[in-house]
Amino acid sequence: MNGKTPHIVQYQGSKRLLAPQILQHMPLKFSRLLEPFSGMAAITIAVAKENRAMNYHINDINEPVIRILEKAIDSPSELIDKYRKVWNEQFTFNDGHVEHFYKVREQFNDGEQTAENMLYLLARCVKGSVRYGRNGKFNQSPDKRRHGTNPKNISDNVRAISFLLKGRVSFSALDYRAIFEYAQKGDLVYLDPPYQGVTNSRDNRYLLGLGYDEFSKSITYLDEKGIDYIISYDGECGGKEYGLDLPKSLNCTKFLLNAGISSQATLLGKKDTTYESLYVSKNIAGNIKAIPEQITLMECVV
Repeated sequence: MNGKTPHIVQYQGSKRLLAPQILQHMPLKFSRLLEPFSGMAAITIAVAKENRAMNYHINDINEPVIRILEKAIDSPSELIDKYRKVWNEQFTFNDGHVEHFYKVREQFNDGEQTAENMLYLLARCVKGSVRYGRNGKFNQSPDKRRHGTNPKNISDNVRAISFLLKGRVSFSALDYRAIFEYAQKGDLVYLDPPYQGVTNSRDNRYLLGLGYDEFSKSITYLDEKGIDYIISYDGECGGKEYGLDLPKSLNCTKFLLNAGISSQATLLGKKDTTYESLYVSKNIAGNIKAIPEQITLMECVV
């Protein structure tokens, strides 16, 4: 497949734009890719486009997100048709398209957590950002300037993703550590946990928080099992670091990836470059050739 890598919908924190740099740290061929914090599975899709892995496992503790991915890959026509129906309703809703969003959000929070409702909320909400209140209900607001991703664009991308992955993926909505138990030698685990800047409080779906100590300790388990892994974790901008480095006791190497000029810095009249940290397990890092415009910072192993 030529051209751009397909994606279903915008999703805050997605590694879609960084995927080409991240893939430079991966083997050209391996058995299976596991994504315990999949979001919209940008890395799985990018790896599949290059046909690097034979099989894939997609997991996210936010089950409605997994419903989108499962439908997109296994039943693309069904998801497209149902999304189109929800999307078109906003143009005939008597109270307007913004109130239509709130109606769908209310239905979602009342239990109609279907793939098409989740997809519509993501397509229309501010910055594609999933937000849940303390009561566990989706509380993100609509972007009032637009109507969300057109079904035609959704259709083209969903069908392309299904072509790449159908019959090669298993799905789950479990605690990320359960996926570690599932991992075997020959697998590659790619982890993109919530960054420390948004992890001041805990949530049973990690939508708000994931403890640093807890996460660091869990990676030790992968080291002990000899499982290859790559972790996207915090970074820096304008000389300021965001969050703590992962412990030096882990058997990995830290790299910085150039994520481009910070949009926040641009608003302030600055041109600060954002760098995102990437931790690569020893077995993979030892086989990496020199990569232009990327910085090897430290050996995590002591």
